[in-house]
Amino acid sequence: MSKSFRVFVTCDIGEEALNVLRDRRYQVEVYPGPQAPPKKLILEKLRSGVDGLITTLRDQIDAEVFEAGKGTLKVVSQIAVGFDNINRADANRYKVPFTHTPDVLTEATSEFAFFILAALARKLWDAEHLVRENRWDYWHPYLPFLGDEVTGKTMAVIGTGRIGQAIIKKCTGFDMHILCYDPVFQNTKFVDAIQEIKDLRYKHGLYQERMTIKYVTLEDALRQADYVSIHVPLIRPGESDTPTLHLFNERLLRMMKPTAYLVNTSRGPVVDEAALAKALRERWIAGAALDVFEQEPLPADSPLRDPAIADRCRLFPHFASAGKITRLSADPNRGMAGRCVQGLIDVLEKNYGGDYTKMPWVVNKEAFNRAA
Repeated sequence: MSKSFRVFVTCDIGEEALNVLRDRRYQVEVYPGPQAPPKKLILEKLRSGVDGLITTLRDQIDAEVFEAGKGTLKVVSQIAVGFDNINRADANRYKVPFTHTPDVLTEATSEFAFFILAALARKLWDAEHLVRENRWDYWHPYLPFLGDEVTGKTMAVIGTGRIGQAIIKKCTGFDMHILCYDPVFQNTKFVDAIQEIKDLRYKHGLYQERMTIKYVTLEDALRQADYVSIHVPLIRPGESDTPTLHLFNERLLRMMKPTAYLVNTSRGPVVDEAALAKALRERWIAGAALDVFEQEPLPADSPLRDPAIADRCRLFPHFASAGKITRLSADPNRGMAGRCVQGLIDVLEKNYGGDYTKMPWVVNKEAFNRAA
């Protein structure tokens, strides 16, 4: 039987996963509201002697938090792939490992990106409003509007990590040409495998023309693509030689075709929202669908809320991974909740011989590298 650790959870991650901890005699306290708890409350809980903290992207985890938990806080476990809210340097200085939940949301996120791309291009929002508002009183071949097909078009995938690769596989099923760009690593083995599949389908008559996939420069990808889907992490200037903060600014948006669409399911600050709103108002591009924003929830005065661009701008509430299994399954191989809980257990119960560098979901392994 495991030791009775104290855990504070800043958001309900589902009874199935929480009961995994309770069944191991953990004392679990969950913040009950749908909004993020006040930081003051998190600090109070930590000062009272919490061993583990389960967090979301909404919680700001920095030196103030680590200081409040000094001497007792052993792990921060985040139910998300991203960890922009956690100050990595502060975590390292206080020697607190933090975990995240990669991989399990790959397919859910990639399929959502493809779905909102299709909804945007085929004008599903506009079409449903036509019916619901009782404005559908005739049938016509092209009035009041037409959407754009996805099949046979060219997709630019910006970032070819796990989620980028997953959407590439989906684009392959829709007979699309694919242009790849990644600022860090070109996975040529994966791209070659996809080209083999495309060639085989063409050979057997499943494609009417030979479809291709290749790596290109970012500029070439934007100039040629009918659709652009963003799958890069948020990297701020000074953190890397390839920062992505406001990667999609006015200069890059002007490179896109006026008939092209932009989809962002990565991180909000990768896109300069003021520049995007201007691009939509002035019709540099045909449309955009966003699931992430520079500030979340999206402020009431956001330029993206401009009614003048509502027909070309779809806005979603950071919803891409929101599938039942993906979000709530207690199985760490299937669900974010399960992976979050297992990451916490690994640290608290010293699995992997207590070596944080061997724990698969610990992010800041560099703080515990014995050679450092």
